[in-house]
Amino acid sequence: MTPKPRFPVPPEDYVGLDQEHAELLAREHGWDVVRSLPPGSIITMEYLEGRINFEVTDGSVTRCWLG
Repeated sequence: MTPKPRFPVPPEDYVGLDQEHAELLAREHGWDVVRSLPPGSIITMEYLEGRINFEVTDGSVTRCWLG
């Protein structure tokens, strides 16, 4: 089983970062799956431990949630 990610950066603190920096930071902090999506994307909503999701508008993270 994959170890749980460390959470030194709360999900809300990714909001406002540029996409590339947010993705790099998330991977450095143990997230196995980093998913960046445009606003309004149709996605599956199953919870996946070890995944962090970013909604990205014009290259910046506008929303972040886990699973």
